Amino acid sequence: MSFDFKGKSVLVTGASRGIGRELSVALVRSGAIVYALATNGELLEALKQECGEDVRPIVANLRDWDATRAVLEPLPPMDGLVNNAGVSYEWTPSLEVSKELIDKTFEVNIMAAINVTQAVGKKMAAAGKGGSIVNVSSINGLNPMRECMPYNLSKAALDMMTKQFALELGPKKIRVNSVNPTVALTDMGREFWTHPPEKGDLLRSHTPLGRFAEVSEVVQPIMYLLSDCSSMVTGTVNPIEGGLLSNIQC
Repeated sequence: MSFDFKGKSVLVTGASRGIGRELSVALVRSGAIVYALATNGELLEALKQECGEDVRPIVANLRDWDATRAVLEPLPPMDGLVNNAGVSYEWTPSLEVSKELIDKTFEVNIMAAINVTQAVGKKMAAAGKGGSIVNVSSINGLNPMRECMPYNLSKAALDMMTKQFALELGPKKIRVNSVNPTVALTDMGREFWTHPPEKGDLLRSHTPLGRFAEVSEVVQPIMYLLSDCSSMVTGTVNPIEGGLLSNIQC
């Protein structure tokens, strides 16, 4: 499916690699100006070299609430926002998880998303043109995975944040939705889940389609939710998981 984003501006967090990077490239190719936010300036510059002047790099540490606000303040009103930045740390049994690990995970996966949405959403609302916000969540926000409690909880919170903002921003013609992918084969996802090759076999075997998601299979639904094609869609949580959540193993 092709989308037309000519004349539209979209802020993408976590834009230097993985889903955020491929999404930024796809948006530019569809005519958008992309404000690409990440912590790694060199990777953002490489993205700009590939895509040209329609990529506007923004170096920011999303863990720092006030510094992030200061970086976002000078930006013009956006037509779209994708809260893609996220973190996942070591797997730990729930009875052993430290407060530090929970705090570190929530800082980026939920608090940063709230911060950016507030900053960008206020300008969207004031501009009066409406807009679309997409949060990159996870199937872990819908069903738990063992020893991933901080990540699971943060993504469940992100899904509720999606619905909360959709409820309050709908009257301002701003739509808010989540996408909830299974393992996506980014460089990091491929490294973690396919080395050794049999590592992801159990998860794949529980997936009716029998495989993980290509990055493009996550990017395209995000593009749809950002576009006018989804003009009546808001407050939704959208699993992209090959049927995994439909398979209850007894």
